[in-house]
Amino acid sequence: MKHIFYQDIAEQKVQEEEAKGVYIRVLIGPDDGAKNFVMRRFRVQPGGHTPRHQHEWEHEVYVLSGKGELGTADGPRTIKAGDVVFIPGGEIHQFKNLENSDLEFLCLIPEND
Repeated sequence: MKHIFYQDIAEQKVQEEEAKGVYIRVLIGPDDGAKNFVMRRFRVQPGGHTPRHQHEWEHEVYVLSGKGELGTADGPRTIKAGDVVFIPGGEIHQFKNLENSDLEFLCLIPEND
């Protein structure tokens, strides 16, 4: 069992070239013995964004705080605290923070050993 306050987990800057002002904490993952899912907490600084990308696995997202934009193949969608987002595998997506405070969200993905 793991029980820890999220801020006690090291926050790391996302190093992908197209990411700007994005930080991640792996809250629960393979190092904890999780065999099915990885829970991550993202923080996107004002003016920051994740890369516009796609991959084969799905995302389950819960927006914790802030307001931003989810870029999709069909155009942008506004996201805000309390919103739930499901991104199927293969869909293009990008998270942008267009506000003056941090955009924070949980993102769960399958663990594929």
